[in-house]
Amino acid sequence: MKLQVVPARTGIVWVRLGMKAFFRQPLALAGLFFLFMAAVSVLSIVPMLGNIMALTLLPAATLGLMAATRMAAEGKFPMPRVLATALTAGEAARKNMLMLGALYAVAFLGVMGASALVDGGDFARLYLVGGSLSQETVLEPDFQMATWVALGLYLPVSLMFWHAPALVFWHGVTPVKSLFFSFVACKRNFGAFIVFGLTWLGTFVLVGLAVTLVGSLLGSPELAGAAMFPVAMVMASMFFSSIYFTFRDSFELTEEPTV
Repeated sequence: MKLQVVPARTGIVWVRLGMKAFFRQPLALAGLFFLFMAAVSVLSIVPMLGNIMALTLLPAATLGLMAATRMAAEGKFPMPRVLATALTAGEAARKNMLMLGALYAVAFLGVMGASALVDGGDFARLYLVGGSLSQETVLEPDFQMATWVALGLYLPVSLMFWHAPALVFWHGVTPVKSLFFSFVACKRNFGAFIVFGLTWLGTFVLVGLAVTLVGSLLGSPELAGAAMFPVAMVMASMFFSSIYFTFRDSFELTEEPTV
C-alpha cells in the first residue's frame, strides 16, 4: 500500500461513483444510513455519556458504511450486520477500532473544549447536551467566534480520521499511524477533496432548490418543508457512499481488502 496523488477533477468522479453505488442498492444503503442515524439518536438520549459513546463508535460505523458501499458497487446487497463489520471481525480488529474511536472522541471533545474558552461553553453545550438555539445567541460575537474556532480546529481532525477506519481495519495499520497516513493522503490530494466538497455542496443546494420549486409549483410550501428532511437524509447517505471511493483512489493497494 502506498499513497496515490490524484488530479483535482477526481473529486467529481468520487461524487459520481458514490451516487452510482447508491443507486445500485438504494434501499439498502439508505436503510443503513437511517439505521446509523437512529442509533446515534438513541445514544444521544443519555446526556453527555451517550454522545461520547456515539463519538467512539463513529469510526466503526463509518467503516461499516464504506464496506456496504463496496458491496453495493460489486452488485451485492449489504445486510444490516455490515454496519458492525469492524466490531465483529475479531478481538484485535475490535480493539483497534475502539481505540481509534476513543482517539476521535478525545479529539472532538478537545475541539469543543477550545471553543468553550471563547464563549463560555454555549457552542459546545449545544452539540454535547442539545437544546434550542435562539437568534440572540447566534448573533453574539463570542458564539460566532467559537463556531469559527471549532470549524478551524475540526478540519485537521477530520483529515486525520477520514481514511483512518479503512487503514486500521483493512490494512492493519495501528490507530495512531493511521491518523498520520490519513492526514498526509488528504493533504497531498487536497485539491481533489476541495472539488469533492464543493461538488457535494452544490448538489445539496440544487436539490434543496428543486424541492422548494416543486413545492411552490404545486402551491404547497408545507409539502416542500415536509419533503426536505427525508430528501436531505437520502443525499447524506449518498455522500457517505462516496467516502469509500476517496479512500480507494488515495492509496495503491497491493491486495484487495476483504469485508
